[in-house]
Amino acid sequence: MASRYHEVYDGWKREPEEFWADAAGAIDWYSPWDKVFDATAGVYGRWFTGATCNTCYNAIDRHVAGGRADQIALIYDSAITGTVRKFTYAELKREVVALTSVLKNRGVGKGDRVIIYMPMVAEAAIAMLACARIGAVHSVVFGGFASHELATRIDDARPKLIISASCGLEPGRIVAYKPLLDKAIEMSRHKPDACLILQRDQLRCDLKDHFDIDYADAVARERAAGANVDCVPVLATDPLYIIYTSGTTGQPKGIVRDNGGHMVALKWTMENEFGVKPGEVFWAASDVGWVVGHSYIVYGPLLHGCTSILFEGKPIGTPDAGTYWRVISDHGVVALFTAPTAFRAIKGQDPKGEFVPKYDLSKFRTLFLAGERADPETIKWAEQKLNVPVVDHWWQTETGSPMTINPAGLGLLPVKYGSPGVPMPGYDIRVLDDAGHEVPRGTLGNVVVKLPLPAGCLPTLWNADARFRQAYLDEFPGFYKTADAGMIDEDGYLYVMARTDDIINVAGHRLSTGAMEEVLAAHPDVAECAVVGIADAMKGQIPLGFVVLNAGVARDGGAIEKEVVALVRERIGPVAAFKTVVTIKRLPKTRSGKILRGTMQKIADKEEWAMPATIDDPAILDEISAALKARGIGV
Repeated sequence: MASRYHEVYDGWKREPEEFWADAAGAIDWYSPWDKVFDATAGVYGRWFTGATCNTCYNAIDRHVAGGRADQIALIYDSAITGTVRKFTYAELKREVVALTSVLKNRGVGKGDRVIIYMPMVAEAAIAMLACARIGAVHSVVFGGFASHELATRIDDARPKLIISASCGLEPGRIVAYKPLLDKAIEMSRHKPDACLILQRDQLRCDLKDHFDIDYADAVARERAAGANVDCVPVLATDPLYIIYTSGTTGQPKGIVRDNGGHMVALKWTMENEFGVKPGEVFWAASDVGWVVGHSYIVYGPLLHGCTSILFEGKPIGTPDAGTYWRVISDHGVVALFTAPTAFRAIKGQDPKGEFVPKYDLSKFRTLFLAGERADPETIKWAEQKLNVPVVDHWWQTETGSPMTINPAGLGLLPVKYGSPGVPMPGYDIRVLDDAGHEVPRGTLGNVVVKLPLPAGCLPTLWNADARFRQAYLDEFPGFYKTADAGMIDEDGYLYVMARTDDIINVAGHRLSTGAMEEVLAAHPDVAECAVVGIADAMKGQIPLGFVVLNAGVARDGGAIEKEVVALVRERIGPVAAFKTVVTIKRLPKTRSGKILRGTMQKIADKEEWAMPATIDDPAILDEISAALKARGIGV
């Protein structure tokens, strides 16, 4: 079918307020807005001012009342414990109401904050919805995050209550959460009133008298008493949640999400961008601690009346590289959203895709990738093995939903490898030079969005308007700074080349490490790779490559390294000064799959470095130090 994209995008550009008012018709409101957009409110304006609504009502209650009571809303599938639990919309409502009653009885109300420090279990989603039901503001902190990181978030959000679990499960190990939580509360200046703890059989924990409450007991008591808590109307501009991203200064940035604009934006994306219909099964293989988990495990699919999957497991090793196909087959998934890292891991373990034909993927229509750059080789591999469109897209924690995508629901446009698609309604994306002037099409520069940001984006940072301005708005007046470098081609497709700090300066030439990584990934024996810029007395900076080889590669590593160097010389040119590749067993990553390039660069440059709080496995950094040392780098 022909794509409706241009018509829809142009329609938004002509009448932006009409576009968002129209989209808001898909949400149930208690009272209408005074203004679709009020340019005088907040830092750069606010959406749907004066309207009242409730996010939990729109995600659950209205579906129960509207004929979806017996449809499955949430499937918890744990590849680690081998358990599956399914909740219909009616059952999910019962669970949420019981937990809301526990919160209410502990004095939690509208505007109070609740920190959720949970593993990937159904109760994490239930806790988010319970907060939304009474207008409490949740802040989900990734389960197993270091105590110091959790403490900074406790001090910034000042929660009345913390909801946590006894442990989290990783392949082959159990992560005890309670000692981390206790230590964080000990370190924090602000103290919560109580903690609600979900005991997991894999590792139970001791509960402190008069402070820790057993989650299951408390909820069971409310359920037995027939508790009922109605949804509390909140303003569209009231906060739904705070999600922290690591700030460059070390003080985490609390990104605020509102209730009204957020619902309108997410509901619109489900059908128009992801091409999913109410009642279908959608799976975002992410974590509730990250923005993807907020938007596309919990809120987006439920607002749209879909069945959402909450998966506890990994793309490989739980038990093998076929896990994703098993989940798709078992539950009839029509669309999967995951990080390119996951597919690189699967491709590295099963380069020939031998697990794919073992499962029934007949309902599966589209694969969506985002989180970091999707290299063309990974996309092509996924296209060939799965025989479905593979849609790369780009957004940020700050925006809450895609800024650019090839919109499956509006009709797919031609695919351009390396591009995460075209701007979505709401996003007038420009590319500026450092002085703030627009650059010609096809020229690398700073990717920015013309203000105002659309519905669903952050209105500000938690209790930090000045920091919000300084971090995002001051550098390019009238624009939101994405901190990504990229270009727009003659057809309006965006190419995001790197974070602006991933541009390296080699003897005066500005080069993108991302472009070099694309070349490395194209080598048939390379499963994963990273390129960082290291200090060089002669040229200022030079690139250093790291490669992880595919499973089963028996060739000499030195020969592969030489081929990779030659490939960069051939495709980017001698100007890249790319001469060194180090083969390593695995790349250091955050738990959400982002490669820790900055830490690798510091090790190579013998700079002071701190263990990143979000790292998946700290031992990897020792492996990298040893591999570099063997090559005389970083010694």
